[in-house]
Amino acid sequence: MTPISRRRLTCTACLRPQSACICRWVTPVAHQVEVLILQHPLEVENPKGSARLLHLSLPGSRLVTGEVFDDLPDLLADSPDHRGASGSEKLNLLLYPETPQNQPPGSKPGQLAPDDLEDPTRLRLVVLDGTWRKSLKMLYANPLLQQLPRLALQDVGASHYLIRKAHRPDQLSTLEATCAALAQLQGGAGPLQPLLAAFDGFVAQQMGYRNLRGNGSAQTPDY
Repeated sequence: MTPISRRRLTCTACLRPQSACICRWVTPVAHQVEVLILQHPLEVENPKGSARLLHLSLPGSRLVTGEVFDDLPDLLADSPDHRGASGSEKLNLLLYPETPQNQPPGSKPGQLAPDDLEDPTRLRLVVLDGTWRKSLKMLYANPLLQQLPRLALQDVGASHYLIRKAHRPDQLSTLEATCAALAQLQGGAGPLQPLLAAFDGFVAQQMGYRNLRGNGSAQTPDY
């Protein structure tokens, strides 16, 4: 007799098993800066990942998965519907620290002019979703990313990302880092607070699953 296979029912929105659906935490927030999330393939099915929740909560965002992005010039280009309020082309900014160890040899990031950040609607924030090692590999593999001006976060607080190991208190999740960058570019974090509060709920949900696994509960969601 052939065994009956168990197929997990998957949520079509968050792409997670329905038993671990995170759609309850999706919190759409208004934002002026367009966001392009480049996600490492190993992060797609990571239950601790925050990029999908971020994407579903930012109406002006795109999420693309890969390690080498042959279509990166198109992703960084503008369509008539994706231009700034003044009609000018978007300025792409890479959310990444500008330090020697995070820069491939021989490459040089673009430089910002004094007034480049004055109009948030003219900006596109490019975010790499992956561990530091994975994101650095993505940076090395895509020379066009190396040429983008960089945005480094300023005065960030401790992360609430308690479900993933960090080497420093200021190492943030993709969602937290992007919200911090948007607050920096848009002049305040107020509009993003509902999403950050929802993120705390997402983290608590994941920690609850971990505690259930530790107790051997049969109710633990099947990832």
